[in-house]
Formats: sequence, C-alpha cells, structure tokens
Amino acid sequence: MIPGISNRRRFKDLSEQEVLALAISSEEDDARIYRSYAERLRDDFPASAAIFDGMAVEEDGHRVRLIDLHRARFGETIPLIRREHVAGFYARRPVWLVENLSLDRIRDEARQMERDAQSFYETAAKSTGDAATRQLLGDLAAAEAGHSDKAGQLVEEHIGADADAAEKDAAHRQFVLTWVQPGLAGLMDGSVSTLAPIFAVAFATQDTWTTFLVGLAASIGAGISMGFTEAASDDGQISGRGSPIKRGFASGVMTTVGGLGHALPYLITDFWTATTIAIAVVFVELWAIAWIQNKYMETPFFRAALQVVVGGALVLGAGILIGSG
Repeated sequence: MIPGISNRRRFKDLSEQEVLALAISSEEDDARIYRSYAERLRDDFPASAAIFDGMAVEEDGHRVRLIDLHRARFGETIPLIRREHVAGFYARRPVWLVENLSLDRIRDEARQMERDAQSFYETAAKSTGDAATRQLLGDLAAAEAGHSDKAGQLVEEHIGADADAAEKDAAHRQFVLTWVQPGLAGLMDGSVSTLAPIFAVAFATQDTWTTFLVGLAASIGAGISMGFTEAASDDGQISGRGSPIKRGFASGVMTTVGGLGHALPYLITDFWTATTIAIAVVFVELWAIAWIQNKYMETPFFRAALQVVVGGALVLGAGILIGSG
C-alpha cells in the first residue's frame, strides 16, 4: 500500500458533521492563504494587498456561518478533518511557494481557489438532507461563484486605473531586474567572450572535436563564473533587484547557452561545414541580443545592433586571425 493513501476517506463516505468540519477547516486555510498573499504584495503592490485582505475577511465570514450551523446541529466539538484527509479532494499550493509567484499568477491562483470552493459547496449541498445545511452550503457556493464580482468591487474600491498601471509597471520592472538584465548580461558574455578562443582553436587545429571540447569547457566555465559573480555581487535587499539565486541562475544559464550556440556546430565532422554554421549562429545570437536590448531595455534597435553586432564581429575576426596565424 502507498503510505497515507489508505487512511484517506472518500468524500461520499463523510457524515454531514464531517462535511461541515471540512468546510470550516477549508475556509480557515483559504483565509490564511489570502492573508499570506496580502503580506507578500503589501510593500510593492499595496492596492492588490488590500484586495486579498478583503477576500480573507469574506472567508472569515463564511467560517463563522459554518461554525454557527455546526454548533446548532452538532454542538461545540468540531471533528478534525482537513483536505489532505479526503481522497481526491482539491489541494492548495503550499503557501511558501507564493514567494516565487508573480502578481498575475497570484491572481490566477486566487481565481482557481474560488472555483474549487464553489465546486465543493455545490457537491456538499447535494449530499445533505438537512434543509438548513443545504441552504447554507448552497448560499456559500453562490458566494464563491460571486467572488469574482467581489474581487471586481474590491478592485474598483482599491485599484484605480493609475494604481493598476503602476502595479503592472512595477511587476514588469521587477521581472526585468531579476531575470532579463542578468540573463542578457550572461548571454552577451557567453556569446561574445567565447568567440575568440573557440574560433582561434578551430582555425589553429581544424579539428572539430577539439574545438567542440574547448567550446564546451569555455561555455560551462563562463556560465559557472558569471552565475556565482552575479549572485555574490548584490543580495538585492537595497537595490531591489530580487533574489540573488534567481539572478545568478539566469546569468549562469544564459552565459552557457550563449557559448554553446556556436560550439555545438563543431559536432559536425566536416570543418568548413561546421565553421559556416557556427558563424551563422553567431550572427543570430548577436541579433537576438540586440532585439532583447530593444524590447526590454528600451535601447534603440539600430544602436544596440551597431554595438553588439559590430563588437561581436570584431571579436570573431580576432579569433579567426589569431587561429590562422
């Protein structure tokens, strides 16, 4: 048997008291999740944090109504039953993962929570024969279905057009600082700095396997170096650039990718075929860098192209000349 699975109850086997207890614990969990979202967003997105504070208050109201019904029907003692005790019951994302979610993703998670809760209450209402219980569960299903409307009201109350635009701008800026900027720096370093050694070895030896090994070593070495340098250079607390681990990962991976792009063609055994493809890949990489600079860093495209493509071509030419000499 799989540990833990055999101890789960099927939803259809729960008593009406246990269904109420499950609903109470679920509302408690959802309120805590919404408050965690609010705390995560409060500094950078205060208007969205106010929305989740309001939704947590809504869940608290649902919990109070459920407890009152349980008290009236079954007394003060509420059985301990949670989502993880019921087979096939919907699960919630662990709250600590909120640290890795964007603003839009958090909003999507909240909408999914509402849909899950609505489905649960609709199913639970069908399974009870008590009129008061059936009415409350039906009301809560309707309330969860209307949470999108509630969220809309809260958005109107707490987020105007200017605030929403400001939050989206802040989210975009954080994405650029944490992922795009270090990733772009890594891609530039990997694409340009490995050109000279790879093509110098290629033209000096005209041995494609040796050239590939040198390119592989240079790319991985540069990726490790850039990743650790980026992560150690700034903890992000003052600069606001985000997690050093994320930035180091972005920089290291993109540095390695940039170098491997023109090293992989040397897996082809014919030297001139491999070299022709590698040079073509180099120019694709350089134009891609110019495009990213234009899209995310707002650098004029032709200026970015002039800087990157011309600079990369000079490094490529230097490597070829040195290797040929």
